[in-house]
Amino acid sequence: MAHTYCSALFHCVFSTKERRRIIAPEIQDRLWAYIGGIAREHGMKALAVGGTDDHAHILLSLPSSLALATAMRDIKSGSSRWMHETCALPGFQWQEAYGAFSIGWSQVDATVAYINAQEEHHRRRDFQAEFVSILKKHHIEYDPRYVLG
Repeated sequence: MAHTYCSALFHCVFSTKERRRIIAPEIQDRLWAYIGGIAREHGMKALAVGGTDDHAHILLSLPSSLALATAMRDIKSGSSRWMHETCALPGFQWQEAYGAFSIGWSQVDATVAYINAQEEHHRRRDFQAEFVSILKKHHIEYDPRYVLG
């Protein structure tokens, strides 16, 4: 077969360094749009980007030629640089780690709705509780020292 076909969808979640509440509401939409642009520049599709003052969610469609770790490195480093240069936040950093959870096309609408409702969702649950619930939903074993710290 002359062509490669791949459907690789990931719900990615990552927080600010030390979970600092540093992403001001007035810059969030611009940051989410910028993250979508980084994805596009690197051959990915960001189907949804959102978050709150201390973390981000992205629903990514990756091409077969791009490793997930490379995609996350490009998105996090590019958006961190943008926060330093454009938003005058020289101390801004993303946490080194991230969560990436594979989903199927049947889950896209629900995942997009979940990402778009982050502000409302976090009125009831903080980032740590949310992240642990996602880990459990995907049957991922975790060490609480690294998630609940």
